[in-house]
Amino acid sequence: MKTTGSYSNFAAAVLAAAVLAGGAPDGMAQAYPAKNIQIIVPYTAGGSADLMSRTIAQRLGEAWGTNFVVDNRPGASGMIGTEIVTKAAPDGYTLLGHTSSYPATSAVRAKLPFDPATAIVPVAMIARAPMLLALHPSVPAKNVKELVALAKKYPNKFNYGSSGAGGNNHFSGALFGAAAGLKMVHIPYKGISNAMTALASGEVEMVISSSAALLPNIQGNRVRILGVTSPKRSPLFPDLPAIAESGVPGYEYYLWWGVFAPAGIPADRVAFINEAVNKILASADMKKFLDNQGAEPWPQTVAQLKDLLPREIARYKKAAEVAGIKPL
Repeated sequence: MKTTGSYSNFAAAVLAAAVLAGGAPDGMAQAYPAKNIQIIVPYTAGGSADLMSRTIAQRLGEAWGTNFVVDNRPGASGMIGTEIVTKAAPDGYTLLGHTSSYPATSAVRAKLPFDPATAIVPVAMIARAPMLLALHPSVPAKNVKELVALAKKYPNKFNYGSSGAGGNNHFSGALFGAAAGLKMVHIPYKGISNAMTALASGEVEMVISSSAALLPNIQGNRVRILGVTSPKRSPLFPDLPAIAESGVPGYEYYLWWGVFAPAGIPADRVAFINEAVNKILASADMKKFLDNQGAEPWPQTVAQLKDLLPREIARYKKAAEVAGIKPL
């Protein structure tokens, strides 16, 4: 009995150490989470990244019985909030809600205080979607061909807004200009919600953005939507023509939203979070939510997410060359 008791105490100690180290076996996944989880959104409140992150955080909190604290840390085109996460403990209690703006911005930043390809790791994808080309109603163009003709007639007179230099809105606008042979002026803001305000007021003439970010302005009839950035008409927006098929052949742009964590997070916690998010994406109410946002669920396994950031950063570097976006 003495030997058995000693062994039991030893086994319990080993198991406890494994749990604390994040290496608990599958049957003990309930050990995480054991406290509140912070999810940092490196953009202003009200944008698509904020909306997607808050929605996933709410559903994860309900599934796990855990409180999620969403913390908006905008600035430097999403890099300020991202840097905070790179310095956090890799224990799964600090997560990052980001978009494809991250590899886009990383591709054109000459210097960063961290390695953008390795300092954070993808944990789960949420959704992906094409973007919409929106104009202020004062612009006398009813379709993409008319917009291109007007912008060519008045070079450097058209302003397009973005959530920040190097982000999705900047890239999509610059690539649109390059594909159409236009000379437009880029106006960066601190977040997409600020760019939406500028578009609605006529401070900028055009923004290419997610449906989620544009929705309030669309519902308020404060903007005119000319087309979608998918290569062909999208089932998400069946009433809108594809920009590529209505005046700018070859133009295409997609964006995505995902959940990231500091590098070094234990593999079992990545798998646990990934499985939970993918389960949420398969639910009917989440599909309905994303459909209303003009996006589609994009579940990815941990294996599929391997090397996502290096691949995406390399792809955006090539896009920057095409669009003429110089290192910042």
